[in-house]
Amino acid sequence: MRLEEALERWGRGWRGPLLAALVALVAGLPGVFTLPTLDRDEARFAEATTQMLETGDFVSIRFQDEPRFKKPVGIYWMQALSVRALSHAEDRAIWAYRIPSLLGAMLAAAACAWGAAAFLRRGLATLAGAALGTTVVLSTEAFIGKTDAMLCGLITLAMAALGRLYLASQGGPPAGRPTKALLWAGLAFGVLVKGPVAPLVAALSLVMLCVWDRKARWLKDLGWGWGLILTAALVGPWAMAITVASDGAFWGAAVAGDLAPKLTGGQESHGAPPGAYLLLSPLLLFPASLLLPAAGVAAWRHRTEPGVRFAIAWIVPTWLMFEIIPTKLPHYVLPTFGAICWLMARALADPIPFRARRAGTIMAGVAALIFAGVGVWATDRVGAPAALPWAIAAGAAFVAAVAAGGHQLILNRPVRALAIGGALGVAAHGLAVGALAPALKPLWLTKQAVALLTAGGVNPREGVTPGPVTAAGYHEPSIVFALGADTELAGPDEAAAAIADGRPAIVDAASHARFRQALKASGVAAAYVGMASGLDYSNGAHDILRVYRPAPRSRP
Repeated sequence: MRLEEALERWGRGWRGPLLAALVALVAGLPGVFTLPTLDRDEARFAEATTQMLETGDFVSIRFQDEPRFKKPVGIYWMQALSVRALSHAEDRAIWAYRIPSLLGAMLAAAACAWGAAAFLRRGLATLAGAALGTTVVLSTEAFIGKTDAMLCGLITLAMAALGRLYLASQGGPPAGRPTKALLWAGLAFGVLVKGPVAPLVAALSLVMLCVWDRKARWLKDLGWGWGLILTAALVGPWAMAITVASDGAFWGAAVAGDLAPKLTGGQESHGAPPGAYLLLSPLLLFPASLLLPAAGVAAWRHRTEPGVRFAIAWIVPTWLMFEIIPTKLPHYVLPTFGAICWLMARALADPIPFRARRAGTIMAGVAALIFAGVGVWATDRVGAPAALPWAIAAGAAFVAAVAAGGHQLILNRPVRALAIGGALGVAAHGLAVGALAPALKPLWLTKQAVALLTAGGVNPREGVTPGPVTAAGYHEPSIVFALGADTELAGPDEAAAAIADGRPAIVDAASHARFRQALKASGVAAAYVGMASGLDYSNGAHDILRVYRPAPRSRP
């Protein structure tokens, strides 16, 4: 049976979205269980969720004693449910906090396939969802316990439902109340996860569609009355509770402290000029970037088709908005990837010009070489020669994905190109995050330090020594998640005081000399437990962490 026929058969009804979701599951799963807690965002989200579970306060969001008034509560609640169902808060097992992100990626792939089925053949719609699930950015966000994979899933669901409603108004398949309910549910839960982003994407798309079509009559049939009531019912209770609990401070901090700096400057050194996302798109969409030029050709050729027109209106204003905003991170443009994959799938319905096939092969080939080079460079940068075989294996898989997929594309077999390139691309990504990254042991300073505490019998979480641990100089959030909310992030004097108090201390290289001086001045003796060394990837600096415990008192 030809691949195209098999896809048509397997794409019937709910099986197409399910198959796309399974592809996203396979693409994102390797990193869920293999990687230690990532700094800094994932560790902050996980620790705040843990503190919710430990304190029973599911309204206020806190990292240690500091209010975390940046994002709404949605992802924390989802993580808390996941931990309650699959693990225990006291275990601090990071994989349990990552499950909502994995589910978000699966939702994005399924929703993409479902939406595309309104204007494409079933097999092509399934390929659209599968292509989204394999993209490097989404399959990476799928194993990081924060907002972005789930946000992508919710936005893709909302936009797929909106697209179906638009297509129904243009003579396409009928879309009734269940589709409207999915639209409003996606938007409402999107607000709970990351504030105004989901409604903004929908609003920008609607504005462009109305201007392009020069009519907006179909908008009245979106179920505004009960849809807004549903949104208010889902978002309102927490919004009122956090307003009361924070005396209104949440909104000021979220807007003035988090959103505004991103709109006016490169927050936290993440600035880049306009056009950066366009330049990076072959990497961000890899391995589906094989069909990126073909998607552009399809968008232009078929721009009068309602499905293609909706996809363009979904992409263009949102992409331009993120290009204009000074703060740039690779996952920001994820909400547009569903529409890009729609256009890729539409390109498969017609012969693809040779120039587009050649350009796609070249673009994806450059991306593969960059990924392969980064893996080899990373082993040298962090000083982990033992990881080099994994870097070579992952790099070879990245190159093979383009060699095999590009060969099929040049031979004008684009469906096979996407399938083969996607499968090998998923394998390459799996090797990179499931084998190479864990083997880069100098990257995981927190894991090394905690292992030293445990091996030395001075990890307070083991219940054999008093806590909390004091960390001097090394203040990455992952150390708090690993050792508990009461972990003291302080300086060398406080570390010396911890030793005097009978507690262990972790001291970084910059604080070590002062720590020794403080010990000497106070007449306190510390026993050296061990040393962790490596690269603190959050700031790009090499560091040395020394672990100390109180010295045993000599018998009289």
